Amino acid sequence: MLTLIHAPHSRSTRIIALLKELDALDRVEVRPVEIQRQGQDRPFAGDARNPHPEGKVPVLLHDGVEIWESPAIIQYLTDLFPERGIGAPIGSRERGRYLSWLSWYGDVVEPVLLLAAIRVEHPFLSATFRGVAEMEARLGKALENAPYLLGDRYSAADLLLHTPFVWFSEAMPANSAIRDWVRRCTERPSSKFAAEYDASLLAAA
Repeated sequence: MLTLIHAPHSRSTRIIALLKELDALDRVEVRPVEIQRQGQDRPFAGDARNPHPEGKVPVLLHDGVEIWESPAIIQYLTDLFPERGIGAPIGSRERGRYLSWLSWYGDVVEPVLLLAAIRVEHPFLSATFRGVAEMEARLGKALENAPYLLGDRYSAADLLLHTPFVWFSEAMPANSAIRDWVRRCTERPSSKFAAEYDASLLAAA
């Protein structure tokens, strides 16, 4: 049995979009939970329905086994449901690049954007993560001659990596190739479905 621990308008929203892309929503139970929100004006006591020790989302449960962190869940689900072709199967030429993009998101993109947002700089940080300019250059180089990160086809790497530029519009690069890529990703039916799905959960709360 598969269960997704989900909170509307959070990092788990992209997993809803992924499940739509995989045509797997009917094979996964979605369990809505409450999470700590930035700017929340009341103490958050946690949600007993969420097995994540830090109260975060997403979490995927597969027959009682917990998988957490978006890149891990995305890799797990695209391997589990390969039929739709938005992952990169073991043995394929794209596999290494696909896994590298997934890992780069958590190892570089989120830390760099967060540090830039709170205006924190330090030589140790720049030596470890580089900075916004380097991150944008890496994305721009990948997209200058191709519509998606793996080339001509959309993949779950695109689904993951475009999301911070949607949530945090101030971080949207000036690079036209990146902006066009974000637009292509947000115009996919799965992205629109996830937004409507979250809206329906909030309306029913």
